[in-house]
Amino acid sequence: MGIKEKTYRTYSEEIKREAVRLHLVEKWTYRKITEHFNIRDKDRVKKWMRKYRQQGEFGLLDHRGRRTEYIDKDREYQQVKRENSMLKKCLEIWKKEV
Repeated sequence: MGIKEKTYRTYSEEIKREAVRLHLVEKWTYRKITEHFNIRDKDRVKKWMRKYRQQGEFGLLDHRGRRTEYIDKDREYQQVKRENSMLKKCLEIWKKEV
């Protein structure tokens, strides 16, 4: 008897976003969404919802091969935001002193 190969199915970002929208806006159940999109894994939509709640649309992106690039960009963005906030505070203090 041969080893059964497991095939993995990937879903587009559009399908993931639509599944999240159907659940949040249209109040569809996970089961109805999996049947509508012919998703084999019954917990797949639940996993997408968890990622969406934690990370927003970024969580729905396929991170394979590009993950470090996205993470680095996000870190850089957060750093620039902190620096900008600090500079604004410094500017306010400087204006008061002048």
